[in-house]
Amino acid sequence: MRYKLIAIDMDGTLLNSQNKVSEKNKEVLFKAIDEGIHVVLSTGRILSSALYYREKIGLKNPVIACNGALISSQKDIIYENPMNIDSVNKVVEIAEEDNIYYHFYDTNTFYSKETDNRYFKHYQFYEDSLKKQSINLQLFKTPIGIFGEKKPTVYKFVFVEENTDKLLKFREKLSSIDGINVSSSWHNNIEVMNEGVSKGTGLEHLIGKLNIDKSQVVAIGDNENDISMFKTAGLAIGMKNGAQNIKDCVHVVTDTNDQNGVGKAIEKYVLNK
Repeated sequence: MRYKLIAIDMDGTLLNSQNKVSEKNKEVLFKAIDEGIHVVLSTGRILSSALYYREKIGLKNPVIACNGALISSQKDIIYENPMNIDSVNKVVEIAEEDNIYYHFYDTNTFYSKETDNRYFKHYQFYEDSLKKQSINLQLFKTPIGIFGEKKPTVYKFVFVEENTDKLLKFREKLSSIDGINVSSSWHNNIEVMNEGVSKGTGLEHLIGKLNIDKSQVVAIGDNENDISMFKTAGLAIGMKNGAQNIKDCVHVVTDTNDQNGVGKAIEKYVLNK
């Protein structure tokens, strides 16, 4: 099979534990590019972060951000599917009732409710990193204060809770809301996008524009939000460090993100095939 596009998740996949792309992985990515293969970052991250890493690596293809809610070329947004305001209000109402920490994204702004909990402190710690990635940090005290006044465009919510039972009950409540899609990228989070939004649908939109068949697509990832992407690809590759629930959704499993799993997989299954 001659593959034409590789869609690669970032956290836990292309990025190692230090949030860096290894030289080995970079080397293999450019070998693929030299063979005429499109290399596409497909991430749950905010668009500004995805674009930052694309530039840092030296890639030229579009990026899929916010779990498929946005696709951007080098200069322009070529696809977007934000949440509608009714869904936003219902999701926020449940989160406030359950006292669940949350933040959300537009294209370049990280919105977080003011809190003294450790989740916010975590992002304060990475403030320099946010600035490097051209990400604005916007704090708000109450939902009405941000949604009533600024009316931001919301592409994705992230809810974080270490109490697994509390998180699962919250997810069950979200199932009562029409017009949203719910996923997860880590054991302690839940991600909410507009209905129909996923990495898989984003990938389908992109390969349609590029006139590439699904059978010619490789998807590499490590968590639940990558499953829709796996289903879209002709070859689905999971990371050894990935969540257990992805193992039945992939064709093969490669090494960990700290052992150049992406590069090893591309060399073995894609290059010179």
